[in-house]
Amino acid sequence: MVFLFATPIAAQQIAPSVTIDEEVTAFAFAPDGRIAYAVRHVFGERKLQLQRDDIWVATMDGKKTRIVEGRKRFVAPVPFSYSIQSLRWSPDGARLAVEMYFSAMTSERGETKEGYATWLLDAGGKEIRIAQDRGLIEDAANSAWLADGATVAFMHEAVQPKLLFDIRTMRATSAGGETPFPELTFSAVAWSISPTRGSAAVAIERNADLSGPIRLVWLDLQKKERRELAQLSGYVGQLSISPSGKLLAYFCDQETLEVREVARPDHVGRVRVGYGAFAWAADDERVLIKRGTFDTSARGSGRRSGSLAWLKLPLLEARPAAAASSAARDSSAASAKTLPAPPKTFPASTDKDLPDAELHPALSGLLFQSFAISPDGRWLGVTAHGSRPLQIFPIR
Repeated sequence: MVFLFATPIAAQQIAPSVTIDEEVTAFAFAPDGRIAYAVRHVFGERKLQLQRDDIWVATMDGKKTRIVEGRKRFVAPVPFSYSIQSLRWSPDGARLAVEMYFSAMTSERGETKEGYATWLLDAGGKEIRIAQDRGLIEDAANSAWLADGATVAFMHEAVQPKLLFDIRTMRATSAGGETPFPELTFSAVAWSISPTRGSAAVAIERNADLSGPIRLVWLDLQKKERRELAQLSGYVGQLSISPSGKLLAYFCDQETLEVREVARPDHVGRVRVGYGAFAWAADDERVLIKRGTFDTSARGSGRRSGSLAWLKLPLLEARPAAAASSAARDSSAASAKTLPAPPKTFPASTDKDLPDAELHPALSGLLFQSFAISPDGRWLGVTAHGSRPLQIFPIR
């Protein structure tokens, strides 16, 4: 086996441990190392071209099983297409939340209905029905199974177009859902769900008219309790929480990654690095980052190809109270005006003393479209642009 080091590997051919030679559109690691992945499936029907992706589950020894054949699963009276955007396992690895973008013809004149939905499945591909109805939740984004294994939490659009969301939960045995934090709206949510720690989330909270400060909050989904962690001077994306649930990180501008402790949110570290998606290593000490711009169109995957690099997280230190108060005032003043839409570009950091990130290229600096690290931190999965085969590499 060839190990993926945190330091550059010059002039060395790196071979994957597992290769799935399909057009993989999304994938996710289960807690036990299995991999669920979606394969693009396009076919002709009624003189139309439809897409209904298949879902497979593979093990690290190369065995794979198709659990959903999209063409046969959805037998609809009207033409119906979907593309799978993401997959997420439940904490016990027994269920999947499958987020899809769908399009259905609603009239003979060619009018269509389009949108997002979450499809609930068990690990064998059987649909988990909601109160004896189909296991599809429309307008459900960023869906996740909670620690009880029976409840799904998701974001629901509250301010169009996809500016702000509320959080909703739904049990498969119940027809109705709940809004655990009524009257609150969020621009981003990152789930922290564990069989031992329970179900929680960290979120960016904004007023419904986008006025007032940008609030970083901790949400206990079981007790339905909210705790404010900080008021931010800026936020542009990529909110994420570490595997241990102890650290959170986000970009406060286009080239500044900010890291905070959950228990002591005044302990902050910053590093200068280009904006991009990142994934946590198992030890909470570094992240794997892919820098680059994102496609934010309604049907865009949000992913573009880029190289991967390991980044050691900055030292976290207590932030002076005066600086924190000043940042909160600046945030409140800057947010007083109603914003019509998120900006396409963001201002650069003005912190002249901010250290530049020390980056160590991974996988010889090759370009990849999407990537993920397994929950135990042992494996890295990547897909390349174009044909998008899925490759799995070991991490040391």
